[in-house]
Amino acid sequence: MFARIRRLFNQFFNKSRTINNEPLNKVSLIVIILIDIFILINVFTGLDDISRWHISPTQAYPCYSEWQNYRVNNTKDKDYEIVKLSFPYSPNNKYSFQQNYQQAETGHLGKVDGTCLKYGEYKDKINNPQNQQTIKTIEQKQVQISNLEQTNRNIRAKYDSTLLEKIAGQPREQSINQVSAEKAKQELDQNNRRISTLKQENSNLQNQLIGKPESNSFLKFIQNENQFNEVKKDYQKASFWYPSIQLGFQSLFLLPLIIIALSVHRFADGRGYGLISLISWHLLVIFFIPLLVKVFEFLQIGAIFQFVFDIISRIFGGLLFLINYVYILLIPLIGFGIIKFFQKFVFNAKVQAANRVQKSLCVNCAKKIRRSDRYCPHCGYYQYLECENCHHLTYQYLPYCKHCGTFQDSSKSIN
Repeated sequence: MFARIRRLFNQFFNKSRTINNEPLNKVSLIVIILIDIFILINVFTGLDDISRWHISPTQAYPCYSEWQNYRVNNTKDKDYEIVKLSFPYSPNNKYSFQQNYQQAETGHLGKVDGTCLKYGEYKDKINNPQNQQTIKTIEQKQVQISNLEQTNRNIRAKYDSTLLEKIAGQPREQSINQVSAEKAKQELDQNNRRISTLKQENSNLQNQLIGKPESNSFLKFIQNENQFNEVKKDYQKASFWYPSIQLGFQSLFLLPLIIIALSVHRFADGRGYGLISLISWHLLVIFFIPLLVKVFEFLQIGAIFQFVFDIISRIFGGLLFLINYVYILLIPLIGFGIIKFFQKFVFNAKVQAANRVQKSLCVNCAKKIRRSDRYCPHCGYYQYLECENCHHLTYQYLPYCKHCGTFQDSSKSIN
């Protein structure tokens, strides 16, 4: 097993830095590495773009997060807070909430949930000029309250020191504060009364806003538990399948590139086109790297992970660390499968030898030789082995003897 892996890595690095078994010069190697980096960056950019082709659960259900926060909020002002979110932070926003939600469909696959579009429609009705003025007045009063509270904190700090001076019997003319304790207390009381009045006015304005027919309709809509549960169910379902959809589109982007690179590499390798074979080999590796990365990402956050997570949660309760054991066993199996794939389809000596023998090429370096040559004049590789049955010489790596047709044990080939 380890000898096979070591041989696989040796073949990998040999393919990556040689042309027809001749090492690349430093300049050529640097050029190829720069090309690899450029292509790899563009591949990941393309993967990122295609992964966002299908709208995400957040885009398909834009109302879910806001609606969920409202339901778990237990404060007394939660109705006002959710209504307040109907007014955009930017006054220059030319799109309504419903239009903003529908923008996610432009240039993407998938549809925005109809319930969320209705949710946006209710918010747009609240966002009228009269209610906007009410919100503006509330915010102005809130700014006044904040300023008065800050003034009180400053006065209170001075009041405390002035009061200590008075208790200590220090003369007024030697005080470090310009305001007497009595005057400071009077100003504090006056500001507190003003703050109380402003808060009451704001409370009345908030109740007035909540009491509007459009606000009542919106609150009645979001308090409908059946509608929320339906949105929640669909959102969770979309979140479950979204990583799988992303992996599907990313695979759709990469697989044609991998198939083309593999086909070109096999053709060039069989014909002895060294430079084309080397470049196509590098492209094949570059296209495989993002695919492996995305597969491992999927295993961490995708449907398989969620499936394993749910099973372990039900069987073992809180022992979720057992998921790591599953991955410790799963990842080596995937790695073994990748190695077997390369060993069977990319580095398969039998497949390469069959094509090369038919074209009178060396079974090792794929350069042109004569059929009578026992050793390759380019790499010195011995082309034959002795048949165990008839003891005539037959080609290495081919499954049967060319003289008697007896099956040949490839493990006894001369390497």
